[in-house]
Amino acid sequence: MTDLLKLSLTEARDGLRAKAFSSKELTDASVKAIAEARDLNAYVLETPEIAAEMAAASDAKLAKGEGGALEGIPLGIKDLFCTKGVQTTAASKILKGFKPVYESTITAQLWKAGAVMTGKLNMDEFAMGSSNETSHFGPAVNPWRRGNDDAKLVPGGSSGGSAAAVAADLVFGATATDTGGSIRQPASVTGLVGIKPTYGRCSRWGVVAFASSLDQAGPITKTVADSAAMLREMSGFDPKDSTSVDMAVPDFEKACTRSVKGLRIGVPKEYRIDGVPAEIDALWEQGIAWLKDAGAEIVEVSLPHTKYALPAYYIVAPAEASSNLARYDGVRYGLRAPADDLTEMYEKTRAEGVGREVQRRILIGTYVLSAGYYDAYYIRAQKVRALIKRDFDLAFEAGVDAILTPATPSAAFGLAAMATASPIEMYLNDIFTVTVNMAGLPGIAVPAGLTAEGLPLGLQLIGRAFDEETVLRAGRAVEQAAGFTAKPAGVAR
Repeated sequence: MTDLLKLSLTEARDGLRAKAFSSKELTDASVKAIAEARDLNAYVLETPEIAAEMAAASDAKLAKGEGGALEGIPLGIKDLFCTKGVQTTAASKILKGFKPVYESTITAQLWKAGAVMTGKLNMDEFAMGSSNETSHFGPAVNPWRRGNDDAKLVPGGSSGGSAAAVAADLVFGATATDTGGSIRQPASVTGLVGIKPTYGRCSRWGVVAFASSLDQAGPITKTVADSAAMLREMSGFDPKDSTSVDMAVPDFEKACTRSVKGLRIGVPKEYRIDGVPAEIDALWEQGIAWLKDAGAEIVEVSLPHTKYALPAYYIVAPAEASSNLARYDGVRYGLRAPADDLTEMYEKTRAEGVGREVQRRILIGTYVLSAGYYDAYYIRAQKVRALIKRDFDLAFEAGVDAILTPATPSAAFGLAAMATASPIEMYLNDIFTVTVNMAGLPGIAVPAGLTAEGLPLGLQLIGRAFDEETVLRAGRAVEQAAGFTAKPAGVAR
């Protein structure tokens, strides 16, 4: 039974259609594995009864030769996605016990496609973090270890539970969200594939908001083809989301089969940053060689405003978070702290209900939006954002089809290793990924190698807006050339 969990999502899908095994068998194996891996803290809520019901319904459809594109496939759902009647907390105390009366558009589409929900996955509180250490439920743990060292490592963030669950073979894929790198960074440090689609490709309706102009949902999976299959079911126009774009959803999986011969791959000189480990640069050079060998043309490009991306991001994102999180006041839902008057209730509820990092970002956001500072900070950051997008536009207008960069500045680090560090040191984990969100472009992280200590490293490919097909195509080429088959000790994937 546990051998079934070694399969990729597409292999499991094909096996179900061939009736080689049932959804019940897959789901039972997944539920058992989840229960046995609770030390990873990947789940904040397990839903075995719901999973069993959904698997039974899938088997009934499959027996008739019916069913959706993901019929019978067990998935994990990041706790940022509202699930009707099932607790959704965004890993925050302030929403503990909240059970939505509606389903997010993306999870509704996955259930329509036949997917099976195994539970809600751990994450950084309100998606604010790069290590899954800000969760009210405690940190998720990376199943990978450094050499012979048993010290626990972070799985990245904010979608740390999603990455840990897939890397440990608990599920075949997981939903995730990416505001500044929260799909690509955890995928990279756990040896997985994670794609952030173009802003507007996937509906944000029913996804707890962090920074509305940056948030975008996507999948974390074992392979590029798996991400393509899952992304197709997550994508599409949603009239309930004013930022959702009304355009056809391509066959992303088919795009993975196309050669990269003739593609022009840009290499941005500004991504060569002092202090980045030599292993990162070496892997980047290897990625360049792989794509060149596959028939792509490599060209140097310039993205001169890259150096301003991180500071601009940490003005724009907290500003939007300050606005979005104002709704958590103890009045309508979630935690309400006892108090003698309304003002005291607001203060106590927010002080008790949200953690230190969320408080920090709300304060920063409120400050940069305040009278006297709005023009100096927020407006200036938005101008920088426009320049960052223009840099990418010029590169693509010059004929570049995709851009290759490192995915992260380092491999996974130890739990609590950054506890005494400046918050800025933690924010630097997003240095290679935030530009993509600021420009609203698609980006994918693909596992490409290991450090000397045996930890996974990924490469990132960035594409034109709504050209996920080329991103997946190039990602698949890197995946094939890398031949990444490594797995965490004790986990057969």
